[in-house]
Amino acid sequence: MKFREQLHPSWQELLIDHLDLLDEIESRISDDQYLPAHPLVMRALTYDFRSAKVLILGQDPYPNPLHAMGLAFSVPANIQVLPPTLRNIFKELKADLQIEKGGNGNLSGWADQGVVLLNRTLTCRIGESNSHLAAGWRTFTQACVSALAESEVVAILWGANAQEVKGSFAEDRLITSPHPSPLSAYRGFFGSKPFTRANTELVKMGRDPINWSL
Repeated sequence: MKFREQLHPSWQELLIDHLDLLDEIESRISDDQYLPAHPLVMRALTYDFRSAKVLILGQDPYPNPLHAMGLAFSVPANIQVLPPTLRNIFKELKADLQIEKGGNGNLSGWADQGVVLLNRTLTCRIGESNSHLAAGWRTFTQACVSALAESEVVAILWGANAQEVKGSFAEDRLITSPHPSPLSAYRGFFGSKPFTRANTELVKMGRDPINWSL
């Protein structure tokens, strides 16, 4: 199934002018062994666009074949040793909402509620972070981000890479902090309360808050 065919119909309609680019990207990377697996590349965009409430924007997939699953920051349920960045996200979740992490690092439960777990670059070569930066993904995902901004989702942007798109969002729907990576989490990610802040804004907008429990 081609990348464009993996998209939810609502996303296919929204991105009609970018589907040719998506085909080009698929062709450009076809000779690489890339992550996530082909059927999972568009996973974040298989949900109905109309249900989107929150955007959490990552950089690119985990370069480990065991971890990459098509949702930013998420890993499959069978992974017992979580990536350090995800561990820090769970630390902040506990500090913010007193929610203990679930039994695993699969964030699909968030996605099911309208949290768009999108990476700026949707593929990478196995073992090589940022290896598909030139493939055209950032143009494609910018179109996704612009559509989400117009629909008034709340954006949670961690780190400089994600914050390149902050100009798309109204100030009251924008939550920014340093990245949860161990290299930067102590510079302001911890204590930033992104989950509470996102729910507060959703309630102000008359929308149901996210149940961040896993």
